[in-house]
Amino acid sequence: MPDDDFTPKLGSQGGKDGKKVVKYGGRILAASRLVGIKTGAKGGQRSRRFDGSRIGRGASMGRLLSSRDRLAGFRGRRAVVKASLIRLAGKGGQAARAHMRYIQRDGVTREGLPGELYGPETDRADGYDFLKRTAGDRHQFRFIVSAEDGAEYPDLKPYVRRLMTQVEQDLGTKLDWVAVDHFNTERPHTHIVLRGVDDRGDNLIIAREYIAHGLRERASELVTLDLGPRTDHEIEARLRHDVDQERLTAIDRRLIRRMDADRTVAATDNDPFQQSVAAGRLRKLKAMDLANDVGGGSYRLAEGLEDTLRRMGERGDVIRLMQRELTARRLDRAGVEQVVSNDLREPLVGRVIQRGFSDEHRDRHYLLVDGVDGRVHYVDIGRGDATPVVPEGATVRITPSRIEAKQADRTVDVVARANGGRYSVDLHLRHDPNASEAFAASHVRRLEAMRRAGVGVDRQADGSWTIPGDHLARAEAYAQRQQRDRPVSLTVMSRSPVADLSVKGASTWLDQELAEGGHGTIRDVGFGREVRAALAARRQWLIEQQLADGERSTFRYCDGAIDNLRQRDLREAGKRIGTSLGKPFELARLGERIEGVIARRVDLESGSFTVVERSRDFTLVPWRDVLERNVGKSASGIVRATFIDWQFGRGRSGPTIF
Repeated sequence: MPDDDFTPKLGSQGGKDGKKVVKYGGRILAASRLVGIKTGAKGGQRSRRFDGSRIGRGASMGRLLSSRDRLAGFRGRRAVVKASLIRLAGKGGQAARAHMRYIQRDGVTREGLPGELYGPETDRADGYDFLKRTAGDRHQFRFIVSAEDGAEYPDLKPYVRRLMTQVEQDLGTKLDWVAVDHFNTERPHTHIVLRGVDDRGDNLIIAREYIAHGLRERASELVTLDLGPRTDHEIEARLRHDVDQERLTAIDRRLIRRMDADRTVAATDNDPFQQSVAAGRLRKLKAMDLANDVGGGSYRLAEGLEDTLRRMGERGDVIRLMQRELTARRLDRAGVEQVVSNDLREPLVGRVIQRGFSDEHRDRHYLLVDGVDGRVHYVDIGRGDATPVVPEGATVRITPSRIEAKQADRTVDVVARANGGRYSVDLHLRHDPNASEAFAASHVRRLEAMRRAGVGVDRQADGSWTIPGDHLARAEAYAQRQQRDRPVSLTVMSRSPVADLSVKGASTWLDQELAEGGHGTIRDVGFGREVRAALAARRQWLIEQQLADGERSTFRYCDGAIDNLRQRDLREAGKRIGTSLGKPFELARLGERIEGVIARRVDLESGSFTVVERSRDFTLVPWRDVLERNVGKSASGIVRATFIDWQFGRGRSGPTIF
């Protein structure tokens, strides 16, 4: 009975045949040593150093589930959980709103509809209301949960709710969360946003060990309960499939665990099937130059094997994605090369096929571009907010970014070293009397950007700055972070189909190609063939309009022809915008002073322009990205050949932008 005393009797050390029998307790100790649990017995593994991973709720459960995870067999169904902690201070609230819009975007359901937000008790949660509740929170957690066989669930909501209920029990508190299920990738997955407070309103601290191991183990055991353990047939079929894969597999991980100090491993195994797949995999690795046969059935695995196979797997996923998208759009042309450009080295001009997420967890995006060079490119464009949204079919120019520490960083460092580690505009002007105040102010803007990024510069109450001794190293690290977030710069050449540009009464990117005569690099295949046809039609139209003359080799524009086309485009846009504003349009002249309100941005074939609204009329001047944060403000400036000196504020005493 449950209340009766119970004393287990483990038996004697000797068996009936006189052979020594290992005690059950000894078997437990042996198993615990395999997973790194401190036992106190001789030969037991030492306890690891304190690293903070067990601070917070769920530490003991995370430790237990971590041990179970390492002792688990092959029959359990797997799940992947990606987790991140987001600080809500500063721009964190704005980022939280953007993330909420992102997970509810169009095309993520099985029917291609916008994502539906749900919670513990409702199938239609209010994202705005959730964000209002988080307004005073210090942080929030974001999880992406993907079960290996999640496609077998007709509805993921019950699975996710049971998972979060189990997490509540593990952490000992009620949780406030919302989630969205996504079915727009090969593996269905769920985005979960969890408030960073417990049921008492205190900051919710979850132990890293639970986040790293506990969540995954809970997600795996639930899907195993729902769909049942994997059968022998499923396990064997998966391993046979993995033998010839050019990516990191479970077989590779097992081989890596078994290799010795010289990276040598053999296929030998007590299980004939496991030995067979290990031998087959080692032969495949040898064919890929990732293992050497050292004789006697042993192989030496290559250095960096795991990273190499992981990169190969990612590249294979990208190529399959490209093939799928090209086939769906009937762009799978014979002889067209597919290029994975994770590190773009040369400028690329082409038509956007698709924009997507290469890593939803880190908000990294990619573009598929049908290039004028006759190749289809997969381009890593970094963080989503670092590159403007571009419609499919638009023609773009993508150039590699080269972000590095600036001369301004070196100047700040020199001034600070001469002034006891402090920098200010006054100290700068005192150090360099030839510098202007506007020039010094640009250094302050650089420091402010670094401060917001948490690089390590501090602004004092009097407006001066404390500059650390390793400022240049910090500036270099800041530049490298920017480079990772924005590896390329993107310019929209045209949002219209290239065939329509041949008769446009505007200055188009085709005119630039014709004027520069550099279209010899445009190959007569794929999108390049379409561009070549459009260039030929554009030449003929320009000659008919008496804006150019000559044949292909002697073709040239008439004087002022491109400026004439640009003014046509501006006047046509001015008529359209004037109808909505109820004001006439006036063309801006070189050297003219412009004063008015920065109203908005308009994109024309001749480029992007700023609507500057004045009391009686309005004008259009070239757009600069820096104007984005000044929309609605009064401004003044003088129209130069290639730029405008902008000053903001009624008194025009604000910063100047060149």
